[in-house]
Amino acid sequence: MADRVTARVGAVIAAAGVGRRLEISGAAGQPAALAHPAPAPKALREVAGRSLLSRAVESIAPAVCEVVVVAPADRVAEAEQELAGVNAGLRVVAGGATRQESVRLGLSEISPGIEFVLVHDAARPLVPLAVTQRVVEALRGGAAAVVPVIDIADSLRAVDADGRSEPVDRAGVRAVQTPQGFSKAVLVEAHDRAETVGATDDATLVERLGQQVSVVEGSALAFKITGPIDLALAEALLADQR
Repeated sequence: MADRVTARVGAVIAAAGVGRRLEISGAAGQPAALAHPAPAPKALREVAGRSLLSRAVESIAPAVCEVVVVAPADRVAEAEQELAGVNAGLRVVAGGATRQESVRLGLSEISPGIEFVLVHDAARPLVPLAVTQRVVEALRGGAAAVVPVIDIADSLRAVDADGRSEPVDRAGVRAVQTPQGFSKAVLVEAHDRAETVGATDDATLVERLGQQVSVVEGSALAFKITGPIDLALAEALLADQR
């Protein structure tokens, strides 16, 4: 049963991506995470003995009362098996051809009584619970859309199609992470209006409705596993925790 903290908060976990950038064979002497091509969708890849998906779901579960995982259409049963016992309020559904379509399909499975929805990438398995709690607190405080952000350490340059570049002032730029949080009604409207419009995240879709996107402090641990180096970093961080 949901408690006062998690009541009316649901989550959609985007886990239907292929993860082709992980399909890089390693050379002798490289960490184990670098040494083999991906035999499965990225969310089902293991890090320190457990899948990215199970770790991502477990990290967000204490802050919500239900979770809908969107998995590759041909891997739904495998994802269900992977998540057996992780969260009692969990369902796995088939995703679509794009991330946007997959989130929309997951959103359609969220229970009617849910007021707030978190959208989270399965490829971010190490997000501290405190980050998710900050997102939920902002939603309960009246925000329609909330994203966690962190400072950017590297210098930035904008590059045009001809290769010309100019510096970008990073003082006003932040890197966006997940889970991103939304009023369910606002997120449903954003997806209903944007079936044919691409976007890299759900906050962008919501912003197109004229809604303001609030920010909260993210975490360096909420990095996205995109390539073999990221997988190796996650392995090392988890090894330090043991």
